[in-house]
Order: sequence, then C-alpha cells, then structure tokens
Amino acid sequence: MATGEAPVLEALTDINAVSLARVELDPAALLMVRIAALVAVDAPPASYLLHVAPAVESGVKLDDVQDVLVAVAPIVGAPRVLRAAAAITEALGLAIAMTNPTADEADA
Repeated sequence: MATGEAPVLEALTDINAVSLARVELDPAALLMVRIAALVAVDAPPASYLLHVAPAVESGVKLDDVQDVLVAVAPIVGAPRVLRAAAAITEALGLAIAMTNPTADEADA
C-alpha cells in the first residue's frame, strides 16, 4: 500500500531525483530535453507546470522553448505541438497566478 501524505507525488519526486543524479547534462539542456519529451507524450498542463520554475531558474528562455517546439514538430506532428504550446501557456498562467495573488486574495 502507498504511504505518506502524497504518495504519488512523493514517488514522482523520487523518480525525478534518480533521473537527475544519473545525467550529466547541464540543467538548461536537461529541461529542454524534458520539454521535448512532454511534447512527445502529449502531456497535460500540470506536467509542464512542474518544469516551469526549474526551467526559468536554469536560464531557459521562451525563445528556447519555441525552438524545441519547432525542432520536434516534424517528428511529433503539428497538432501535438499546438496542444503543447497551449499547455505551456496554461502552465505559465497558472505559475504566474500562484506567485501573484489577485487583489481580492491579498485583502483576505
């Protein structure tokens, strides 16, 4: 039986840590590879959300992400790239909303 307060999230965090420990890519390159993989598997916005802050911290720019989308488009197809672009945009919006409370929330 799964244990802990958030067993799925904890397991994903553990898997992520093992992956990070086994690669020798610089952080920006690693995150670009992961973004490409997320596009390939048609990931939901929540998956991109987990990579937004680390990508920004690693110096990944919007132009870099757009380059990744252009690079994978011939392999994964236009519809998947367009869904990824929308998911990334949604994830960025969620990240901004989480870090900048609205005036109503600030007054509460």
